[in-house]
Amino acid sequence: MKPLLLSHFTATSCLGRGLDATLDALRRQRGGLTPCDFERAELDTWIGAVEGVEAEPLRPDLADYACRNNRLAQLGLTQDGFAGHVERTIARYGADRVGVFVGTSTSGILETEHAYRQLDPQTGALPPGFRYAETHNPYAVASFVRAYFALRGPAMAISSACSSGAKVFGSARRMIEAGLIDAAVVGGVDSLCLTTLYGFNSLELLSRKPCRPFDVARDGISIGEAAAFALVERLPEARETVDENAVLLLGVGESSDAHHMSSPHPEGLGARAAIEQALATAGIAPAEVGYINLHGTATPSNDAAESLAVRALFEGTPCSSTKGATGHTLGAAGALEAVVCALALRHRFVPAGVNTTQPDPALGLDYVLQSRDADVHTVLSNSFGFGGTNCSLIFGRADHALHEPRA
Repeated sequence: MKPLLLSHFTATSCLGRGLDATLDALRRQRGGLTPCDFERAELDTWIGAVEGVEAEPLRPDLADYACRNNRLAQLGLTQDGFAGHVERTIARYGADRVGVFVGTSTSGILETEHAYRQLDPQTGALPPGFRYAETHNPYAVASFVRAYFALRGPAMAISSACSSGAKVFGSARRMIEAGLIDAAVVGGVDSLCLTTLYGFNSLELLSRKPCRPFDVARDGISIGEAAAFALVERLPEARETVDENAVLLLGVGESSDAHHMSSPHPEGLGARAAIEQALATAGIAPAEVGYINLHGTATPSNDAAESLAVRALFEGTPCSSTKGATGHTLGAAGALEAVVCALALRHRFVPAGVNTTQPDPALGLDYVLQSRDADVHTVLSNSFGFGGTNCSLIFGRADHALHEPRA
């Protein structure tokens, strides 16, 4: 594939609002998980909540979209000057030439949870102010972003569980390569809700402690929330004008192993297929990858399956899961971790796996326990969702990617 430019990006999670807070937390190995107190849920677990979401006022013209998920989306869009960069891109290409592709798992389902508490006792009707299409519907967040920028190009919500926020990059790539758009706002937004917390608890997948990906004592996930976005564009014809520290999308790999509704293929075959496809579309060999951001949910089976896929293709490549710091942000995870990879490339470091203290020797990975400087120029990010919906992304820094021969 032809490389695409990530001209701007931003992330908001329990690590903080925007890139500076995120980078500082990654450098200092500061996690954002806290004991669960969300909606008075009676669960012994830890969560990665974003402070101040409910206090975020939506723009008056977007009042119909009022819900936690869209407030979180707006909070994310307004960090790091991202909205201004999008507006300038729209002025350059036109509102019909910029697409929107947003991943989410549960969208604004919390709004529906609240609505069901207010059912009419006589008729069972939902409250009159409840707006499903603008809040709970998975497309609601993509529609919100499209309306926020008054865009007229194609828009799509991707809801493929935990790979949603990664697959949006593949959707944008296809639309750009088809000539339908010149740029795209891609991202992932997922917010806390009781359906998710109690649902994962019913599956016995929640840890009672902050999650510990790839640790010998790992015993489950911690749920988080986040909004992360990137502005993806065609590379300019004059490639010498591209900043040497610019981040590029080099490869995309997607697979569907359909092994089980909630467990990965035990040999990691679907994950391996996605990684192999990402390497092939990037035109690079595994040895060129300097860091792997693992999906790493901290469940025994998920981490074991992913390690098999990674070990089949890589030897001694530094890797870590940042979910120990952020929690598993579900539909936002792929986009959030894409931004983590972009920061690693731009600032030349590899982030540690927070909370992991004793990497499981049976998994055989070079797991990073201390964040450290490293001049990595190519990174891989894995996102593997329920039902075997897998996506791997390869990002590179322009100073290397645009000057090295590629297959």
